[in-house]
Amino acid sequence: MRSRAKQNTKEKLAAGAILGGVLGYLAGILTAPKSGKQTRGDIASKASEVKDETGEQLQHALDDLNSALKTAKTQSVNMSAKAKVEFDEAVVKAKDAQNKASAVLKAMRAGESTDPELNKAAKQARQALKNLSKYLKS
Repeated sequence: MRSRAKQNTKEKLAAGAILGGVLGYLAGILTAPKSGKQTRGDIASKASEVKDETGEQLQHALDDLNSALKTAKTQSVNMSAKAKVEFDEAVVKAKDAQNKASAVLKAMRAGESTDPELNKAAKQARQALKNLSKYLKS
């Protein structure tokens, strides 16, 4: 029973909104200070102005977007160059750690290495591997 009452309320509200719109439209036409031809001319003129302004705003937005993309591309190239330098540094450090670890391991096998040297070389090797892995995963 309640749903039917709600349905009637919705129908009455919709009918009232439509009737109000029609009455407002008619009142506007009857009280308009200009003729229909003049009003249509004004509407066409205003539409043309809005179109031109929108076109200008769109052109400015496009120019800004092109500029931003150009800047992003330049920064991307710079970032790539920086990443390449960092990668190359990581490779050099990894090779250095590899050489040190190899030398310490050989010395250890020959009985010439101490535990602190071995620990230091192992730590450097692990850190170099971690740094290099970071770039290889990307």
